[in-house]
Amino acid sequence: GEVCTMINKKYSEFLPSMQSAEDLVAQVEGLASNIDLLKAGIENEVQRDLNVAVAEFTELKQQLERDTLVLSVLKKLQEFDTTIKECNSALLEKQYVTAAQQLEQARSTLRSLEARRGFELKILKALGTELTVQTQNMIYHLGEEWQKLIVWKLPPSKGSSSLEAVVLSELHLHTVPPQDEDTAVPPVAAVLQALAVLGELHSKLKDFGQLLLQYILKPLISHPSLEPVPEEQPDVFILRFRSQELALDESSPMEVFEKIKLVFEVLHKHLLNVPLEQPGEGRKEGRVTLAELLGELIWEELSDCLIHTCLVNSIPTNSSKLEQYKEVIDSTEEFEKALKRMQFLKEDTTALLKYACNVDSHFANKKCQDVIMAARSLMTSEIHNTVKITPDSSIALPELPDPGSGDHLKMLRPSSLLHNGTVNLGSESRLSPFTLCLPTCRISSSVQQLVELAYHTLLEATASTDLCCVQLFDCVRNIFQLFYEVVPTYHRENLQKLPQLAAIHHNNCMYIAHHLLTLGHQFRYRSTSVLSNGAATFVDLVPGFRRLGMECFLAQMRVQKGEILERLSSARNFSNMDDEENYCAANKAIKQVLHQLRRLGMVWQDVLPVNVYCKAMGALLNTALAEIVTRIAALEDISAEDADRLYSLCRIMVEEGPQVFTPLLEEDKNKKYQEEVPVYVHKWMTFKELMIILQANLQEIVDQWADGKGPLAEEFSAAEVKSLIRALFQNTERRAAALAKIK
Repeated sequence: GEVCTMINKKYSEFLPSMQSAEDLVAQVEGLASNIDLLKAGIENEVQRDLNVAVAEFTELKQQLERDTLVLSVLKKLQEFDTTIKECNSALLEKQYVTAAQQLEQARSTLRSLEARRGFELKILKALGTELTVQTQNMIYHLGEEWQKLIVWKLPPSKGSSSLEAVVLSELHLHTVPPQDEDTAVPPVAAVLQALAVLGELHSKLKDFGQLLLQYILKPLISHPSLEPVPEEQPDVFILRFRSQELALDESSPMEVFEKIKLVFEVLHKHLLNVPLEQPGEGRKEGRVTLAELLGELIWEELSDCLIHTCLVNSIPTNSSKLEQYKEVIDSTEEFEKALKRMQFLKEDTTALLKYACNVDSHFANKKCQDVIMAARSLMTSEIHNTVKITPDSSIALPELPDPGSGDHLKMLRPSSLLHNGTVNLGSESRLSPFTLCLPTCRISSSVQQLVELAYHTLLEATASTDLCCVQLFDCVRNIFQLFYEVVPTYHRENLQKLPQLAAIHHNNCMYIAHHLLTLGHQFRYRSTSVLSNGAATFVDLVPGFRRLGMECFLAQMRVQKGEILERLSSARNFSNMDDEENYCAANKAIKQVLHQLRRLGMVWQDVLPVNVYCKAMGALLNTALAEIVTRIAALEDISAEDADRLYSLCRIMVEEGPQVFTPLLEEDKNKKYQEEVPVYVHKWMTFKELMIILQANLQEIVDQWADGKGPLAEEFSAAEVKSLIRALFQNTERRAAALAKIK
């Protein structure tokens, strides 16, 4: 019963709370259906009204934008129209600057109209045309004004800058404002400023600059006799020219700078000193003078012309004049400063001054050019104009300081190297006077001058700045390398054809080689110069020059030997001399060879050094004798008459051969060399022995042989002697006995 009461109690508590929960659910369901109704209402009506409102708003907004755009375009069009009208009225009143500015204003208005996208107005095209017409009209007016301001009176032969043409040229500047009218802006400035605003000034100035260069500036630089004559009148400034007689060929840079400065000063005063507003070119404060603009257009060409026509010629050609060049450098600097003051040049422009200050390098370049030109003309001049040099002839060389002194300023006594051949070695030990001597011979005077040129150039080098010194030293080396290349090629034909020229060329090369040995060395003691470290040497060129001389001369020797053998080949092998015709042929051949040798002896006389002369003549006479010996020794049969005739032919050679040795002009002095012929002619004794055999009997031949110890055995082999015995003597017992003794 108690459990039941518990349940009932719980149940009675539960029922009301369940009841209230059910009420709550019913309330929620009611609320939900109300919300659904409301939602349907909103979706169906309010949303629709809202959409309509937004659409209306957007339309109104676009309408407003269109109206604003149209309004601004109309404003711009009105603006364009106004500026064009104002421009026209300003133009009528000759207020060029205002007119030009209005025109530019109209142009920018039009640009901003054209820049609107999706907005093409037919009218824009028409406006563009209108603007172009206005601009051209304005430019035409300004052009007319410009031509009134600046008047060129040029001679009919336009384009000619000859002296005659320039003297007739005039430049009139009507830029002086009349006294009575007190205009705020002088007409010049107005016209120029308006041109600047329209962007037309550049081309006008360019034309003006070109005329200025052609008829005024360049002629002043290239015609020393020309002078500018400025003339001021109340309403016009005139620049004329006059040519002075008796002017120098070249004017100094100082004079040229003065004339050009004068021209710029008057132009500055009457035309160029106009400040301009330069639209949008990012210049400082946008102000620029006409002088600056003109300078930018013509300075490069003008400075080029000044350098190449005027400064180049003023560069000195020897170092002693370099000192005076300071004057040119100063006046160049002054000239540039003056042009900068007139604002014609920018502050940092220094082309002219740089060139002038670089005088050392230009001096060296010019000097080298002159030296190489001189050297080349010496090398291509005639070889056969010669001078005689002797061991004691010192060529006209600059006096060099004594090597012992060390200090080149003291210049004690001239180096004894170039005189009498004695070399002072600084201590008292001396070489023989003839150690560094050249033998007496003849060389081309052009080569002597060439070596002098080298010495003087090196002397110049030692007095120059380091840079210049090195350049000049290289130049001297170039002279010699040039000789090596040019002479053998340029004179090739004559050196091959003419034995005398070959000999002179040989001497020339030896002479140069001789001087190259000491050339660099002599300048070492000028201690201040770069050459003093001993690197400045020419010794490496010596072997090449010796070879050059030798090869040329040996080639000539080969030609002469060839001719001798050629002549002897017509002697019918010296066989059967009892035949009159054969004998005549052989006799003629020998006479021709002697004639050839005599002629050579004459052309080389007094040209080749005596020892070279004797060796050369000796070698050629030797060729002839050796050939005759070979031919006769090869004969198989020699009759008694043959032997006599061969002997007489040989005697001609022995008697007349030595007489071709005439190395010296003085006849009596040549005797000595003619007596020494056996020294220079290798086969001389062989030839004499052959003559003895031709005249001897068997016993005499055997005696000459003397068991292989006699003079005959010195010159011939046993086989050759036996062969000759067989040819000369009949086959007898005595001959057999004699042959047996030759072994």
